Amino acid sequence: MDEIAETIGERLRRLRLERGLSQRSLASRGVSYAYISRIEAGARTPSVKALRVLARRLGVSVEYLETGRDLAATEDRELRLRDAELQLRLSEDVSEAERLLADLAEEAEAAGDTVVLPRVRAALGLAAEQRGDHRAAIRHLEQALADEALSVLDAWDAYRTLGRAYAAAGTPAEAVALFERCLDELARIAPDDDVAYVRVATFLSYALSDAGDLDRARETVAAALRRATGAADHLTRVRLYWSYARIALNEQKPRVALEHLRRAVALLEATEDTRELGRAHLFWAEILTFDDRPDEAEAHLALAERLLGAQPDREDLALLRTEQARAAAEGNRPDDAVRIAEEALDLIGDGDRTERATALWALGRGRLDRGELEDAFAALREAMDTFAAQKEWHEAASVARLLGQTLRREGRESEALDVLERAVGFSTRTGGEGSVRLHTLRA
Repeated sequence: MDEIAETIGERLRRLRLERGLSQRSLASRGVSYAYISRIEAGARTPSVKALRVLARRLGVSVEYLETGRDLAATEDRELRLRDAELQLRLSEDVSEAERLLADLAEEAEAAGDTVVLPRVRAALGLAAEQRGDHRAAIRHLEQALADEALSVLDAWDAYRTLGRAYAAAGTPAEAVALFERCLDELARIAPDDDVAYVRVATFLSYALSDAGDLDRARETVAAALRRATGAADHLTRVRLYWSYARIALNEQKPRVALEHLRRAVALLEATEDTRELGRAHLFWAEILTFDDRPDEAEAHLALAERLLGAQPDREDLALLRTEQARAAAEGNRPDDAVRIAEEALDLIGDGDRTERATALWALGRGRLDRGELEDAFAALREAMDTFAAQKEWHEAASVARLLGQTLRREGRESEALDVLERAVGFSTRTGGEGSVRLHTLRA
């Protein structure tokens, strides 16, 4: 067919079918599937607003959708965007990709390219999160997703990353609201897509768990499992079991968490997804260390390091080193605890505050065991304050007790009394606001 001779309706239908979309899944706010049906039948001429919305959803320019003629500049921007996206995925250093994306964003904005611009902003957000700058990631991704140019079906990675950035920045309520909006959108555009529903619901349960709403987190996972029966792939079910494990550990039930995690690992081994399997073993080690079984955690940490590969994701590596440092500190290997904790802190930087506090605790514990008291006290005080700032009351109380008892043994009664009073204050809050937050929102 001569594309120039196509009507708008014929072109819309062809583009939709080429992308495997139904009229319902192409629909969005203000452009219903019935409206799309009438355009394709030639009974309606789309408004300017509808053209912009449909062009963005189909990944073409407004001019191409309306006339069949595309601009070379649009194709060029699309090509450069794809190249930068590949650099983000395949290169260790994201700085060059970010430079290309920043130039591309400026160019697309000046040209009014509403197709490429949201995707460029999303890519900038992914790059910022990859290097641990959660606030920059939030800024870029909120811009990318603000006008619903990218649907949850088209750009799940952007929505997922924004939720993770909210959690890492200490605002889990924002992640909850985001994933609730995703579920609302799915109900509107793809109500029968069980796999997409389960994927989003799983991350909603993570966010609810981080926000301390364990009842709703449990209900969300249960609903997802009901939808998943017979429909979801193995990896989706792995994430559901993983979510149940997170909730159980937040409820101080490590053995229940391990049972769910065993099911997740069994499914992962069946699918041979080594990266996810590495993360599962990393989580397993975290639970074992939490349950005062650091010797058992060591084997899982070693396996996780092997499975994550020679070039693991920076966040995965930071968490791995944090858990290795914690296990070394719990296992009375102070030299290893100090060395690995320092590496973990360098990887974390200004990133996940709870991870940073855990690494500081391991550093302080290792220095205590090496007799480096003043350095140990400084690390433990910072760990205590960081846990408290994150409302991780259980962990803050534990660090405060260790610090207070050590100060007392050293004859520093006034300092010890102050710290132990704080420990009591933290302990009174462990059953209320806040909870023990797992560090593995990575799936």
